[in-house]
Parts: sequence; C-alpha cells; structure tokens
Amino acid sequence: MTKRGWSLFLAMCVIWGLPYLFIRIAVEHVSPAGLVFLRTALAALVLLPLALARGDVGPVLRRWRPLALFALIEIMIPWVLLGHAEQRISSSLAGLLVAAVPLFGALAFLVTRHAERFTRAQTAGLVLGFAGVACLVGLDLDHVDLLAVAEMLGVAVCYAAGPLVLTRSFSDVSGLGVMACALTLTALVYLPFGIADPPTDLPGKAWGSIVVLGLVCTALAFVVFLELIREAGPTRSTIITYVNPAVAIVLGVLLLDEKVTTGMLVGFPLILVGCFVAAGSRTAEADGTTVASTEPAADVVVEVDCDPQAAGS
Repeated sequence: MTKRGWSLFLAMCVIWGLPYLFIRIAVEHVSPAGLVFLRTALAALVLLPLALARGDVGPVLRRWRPLALFALIEIMIPWVLLGHAEQRISSSLAGLLVAAVPLFGALAFLVTRHAERFTRAQTAGLVLGFAGVACLVGLDLDHVDLLAVAEMLGVAVCYAAGPLVLTRSFSDVSGLGVMACALTLTALVYLPFGIADPPTDLPGKAWGSIVVLGLVCTALAFVVFLELIREAGPTRSTIITYVNPAVAIVLGVLLLDEKVTTGMLVGFPLILVGCFVAAGSRTAEADGTTVASTEPAADVVVEVDCDPQAAGS
C-alpha cells in the first residue's frame, strides 16, 4: 500500500474510533433522538450537495422503498439505541460490543440466497467471537447495565443487516448518493424531536461533540473512506474494522477516565480473533465493487471507479 494509502488508513482508524467518545459526551446534554437529528442534519448539509452535483441522487430516490428500509435499519434505529445505551455504559464497552458486527454479518449469510455451508474454521470463529461477547459482559456483570448491552447488540444486528438491503437494491448506484439520501431522510424523520427539544444552553464540549460527529465522523469519514477504497482496494480497507474498537478504548480511558475491565481484556481478543476467522475469509472473497464496515452508517455499497488490480486488491 502506498504512503497515501497508509495515511488514509490511519485517518479512518482514528475517525471511526471517535464516535463512541463523542456520543458519550453529547448524550449527557442532548436526548438520543435529538442527537440523531443534529448529526444527520449536519452530515446531510455536506454530502447532499456533493451527491446532487454528481447526479447521484436521482437513481437512489427512484428506489425509495429500499432507501427507507436501509435508513431505518442502518441509521434511524441503531443510532437512537446507541445514544440511549451510552447514557448508561462506557464508550469503551459500546465500541467493543459494536465490534461483534462481523459475527452477525457472517450469520446473515445463512438467510440470504447466497447462503453457503460454514467451514469448521468459520464455525469455530463464530463460537469464539460470541464467547468473547459473553466474557465481555459476564466478567463485568456487577457493573454492567444489561438493557444497555441488549441495545448495543441490537445495534450490531442492525449494522449487520444493512448491507443485505444495499447489496440487493443499490449495488449498481453510487454509495455517496445512498448515504446522502439516507442521512437526509433520517434528519427529516427526526426533525420533530429537534424542534420539541431544541439544543439550548449546551456547554461547549457538547456542541463540539455534535459537530465532530456530524462533520468528521460521518461526512468527512465517508469521503475519506471512498478515497481509501480507490487507493488500497475494498478488501484491505475493511481491516479498519478490527482497529476501531481499540481506538475507542484508548480514547475512553485517556479522555473520560474509563476503566479497562477484566471483561474487556478477556473478551476483546476473543471477539477480534473470532471476527477475523468467521468473517475475514468472506470479506476477502467479496465482490470487488462492494465493501462494508462496522462504523455507524458506514455499511455502504460503494461503486469503485478504478481497476481493482491497480488499487491493490
């Protein structure tokens, strides 16, 4: 991979490790629904004009039913669950639980028309990964909110299901157009919450968190991710999936004084290895024009404009 590719890769590892920290800060002052509106509105203000200028919006809007389903599964439901859960659990734990997305994604193959028999190694990876989730929760059961954990697992299921909708309905259109439309639709749906509970008298750190979530972790992240795919290829780009949770832990410990628990030390390595074994081979075999990631609203089908061989895939 080139120096530019490594720079983009490192940038994405940090950018998609940030949301959990800033969500944790923001939901202390803004309702989860209000945060969804503010974040999606800010991101849509950036991405929608770009998509319109490229002519990417029309083809997406003509498929408004799957667009609405994708927005519901990928953004509307999980972002509210995520914000509500982070009112009661640490940002580190939230990031680690979302790391289980590839496990649910591997299971999702069983319910698609492309379902195939799991190898023994892949089955072992699934078992190992879910054992890691059990350790992550079970070893810290005394101070973990089980409802919040259930909400985070719901988030993981949603993120795993989103790509199924995209693969079926949007594999031949621009990922930028899909995300711009989905974010705009979500902002419109959550607009009443923004009006009912306007963000007044917020401290500077809350406003800063909202701006970072909308402009950096969503809008900028998607543009950078597209460039990373063109530079390094879709297969290599997905490796950031395994780095983001570690970034979330480090930021939570350094900036929010969160503790590294026994469950994290035991569970995270198991989840990491389980994801790699269960989902890694499928990622490597995926069609070269699509890619999925486990950051919120990042599971997008991307139309790669370059030759996969030239991109290093």
